[in-house]
Amino acid sequence: MSNKFGDIFSFTSFGESHGVAVGGVIDGMPAGVKIDEAFIQSELDRRRPGQSHLTTSRKESDKVEILSGVFEGKTTGTPIGFIVRNEDHHSADYSNIKEVFRPSHADYTYQMKYGIRDYRGGGRSSARENISRVVAGAFAKTYLNMLGIKITAYTSQVGDIEVSRDYKSLDFNEIEKNPVRCADANVAKQMEQLITEVKSDGDTIGGVVTCVIQNVPVGLGEPIYDKLHAALGSAMLSINAVKGFEYGLGFEAAKHRGTEINDIFYQENGVVKTKTNNSGGIQGGISNGQDIVFRVAFKPVPTILKTQETIDTNLKSATIMPKGRHDACVLPRAVPVVEAMSAVVMLDMYLKNKAR
Repeated sequence: MSNKFGDIFSFTSFGESHGVAVGGVIDGMPAGVKIDEAFIQSELDRRRPGQSHLTTSRKESDKVEILSGVFEGKTTGTPIGFIVRNEDHHSADYSNIKEVFRPSHADYTYQMKYGIRDYRGGGRSSARENISRVVAGAFAKTYLNMLGIKITAYTSQVGDIEVSRDYKSLDFNEIEKNPVRCADANVAKQMEQLITEVKSDGDTIGGVVTCVIQNVPVGLGEPIYDKLHAALGSAMLSINAVKGFEYGLGFEAAKHRGTEINDIFYQENGVVKTKTNNSGGIQGGISNGQDIVFRVAFKPVPTILKTQETIDTNLKSATIMPKGRHDACVLPRAVPVVEAMSAVVMLDMYLKNKAR
């Protein structure tokens, strides 16, 4: 049904938070590509729980097992199957929500749609499904790296604390040096303090991840209904807790006149460039060769360690006090997921353009 993403380069994910494993099948990966399994694992390590005091204390090694599609260190062009086993699931922590619906979670909608739900950690609706995305994205990144296409995401806002500087003035080397994955070291400290305070209060907080895709060739994206920004938006909005997507100037463009924000073309040594990049590297749904820049808004995690009013499976009034281990802010672990889904889209679009 809706468990597959992508057309030429695609992946199908499977598994639940408290099941035996989470995994996937990647289709369309070109043959003969050298695969560094240590790189695949390093991408997963960026997403795994328990990596800092800011994240959930759930301890998972998240070791990927590649089952098929790679032989003697290279892709064979056949489906790439993989799994990551669940090791530290405390299903008993969720027994108290078996008969109630958690506010702002998928409990109620899953129950109404399917007539059954896996209440342990949210089942299929758990962010642990993102493991499949990260593995697929790591394979896509491997190919994109050969093309010189670079994808970098970072936490640009937590609550009302945000990075005010343009991304071109930031040092992307700072991103992996702090637990928030912010490209501004000073702002990162403020974000870390805010998340710590929110966590100690049993609450959660949202924020924004900014993503920059560099060295993109001109011509990626399909008019009219498969525009590049539409594909990126679809990818981002499919990630758990995402509530908004904007690229380029985004909603800010609604405040301006065309004379103020049009990206003026010029050429330099035979290369076409634009004086500004308010279009975010995409015009008419097609990449124009400039950096692709977009932002993804994440809501606060709905599981808060406070008593809340709700209803039970009999639609009667009830109260709930969640247990278990949860993130106070998803942003630090969402950064590699945003990168991964971007990579899947970009490789899919590249292969479509190549096929054309």
